[in-house]
Amino acid sequence: MSELPAGVERREFDGESRLSTRGEPVYGEPTDGAWRAWDARRSKLGAMIELGMATGLAGGETVLYLGAAAGTTVSHVADFAGPTYAVEFAPRPMRDLLDVAASRNRLFPLLKDARSPETYAHIVEPVDVIVQDVATRGQAAVANTNARFLNENGRLLAVIKARSEDVVAAPSDVFERELDTLRESYEILETERLEPFHDSHLGVVARPK
Repeated sequence: MSELPAGVERREFDGESRLSTRGEPVYGEPTDGAWRAWDARRSKLGAMIELGMATGLAGGETVLYLGAAAGTTVSHVADFAGPTYAVEFAPRPMRDLLDVAASRNRLFPLLKDARSPETYAHIVEPVDVIVQDVATRGQAAVANTNARFLNENGRLLAVIKARSEDVVAAPSDVFERELDTLRESYEILETERLEPFHDSHLGVVARPK
């Protein structure tokens, strides 16, 4: 089991030991004083950490988060990371994300499309970590085109969603195809299916070539 990043702890909520971070609650999660539960069933990165994947997160990293949506997971990331750039292309969840960022001075929402990193290249500094959770086809291609932002020793923490790529093909076939594409820009360090938290999802840890 990998060591938790600084700023992430296991605490008791309703008699159950769960991941938690310190910050304002966002999605109705249980709280314990300043701490709030990090629900792995609503967070793919949370599931990766719960399953003991070697994310390399230590706390304080500069992060580019692709597919921030309304802020469920990126809010936890911003609780323990350094500057966190949150890319989301849909205006409706962006309104919620702005509310989440109001109490987190290290969280910077960007209304941009992760498939077009040139539109935010003038804003985002080199980062230690890319977290990717996009629901679109060509997920590996999105990661490849954003590899430009990663420091030499940085990490990609990505989730491949089989059903976003192909609703008919076997998830294992989808995963292999996307991993082959990822290898154009990254060395794959670890992969793991995210069951029982998320069906037909593959967690990936990689570093730039």
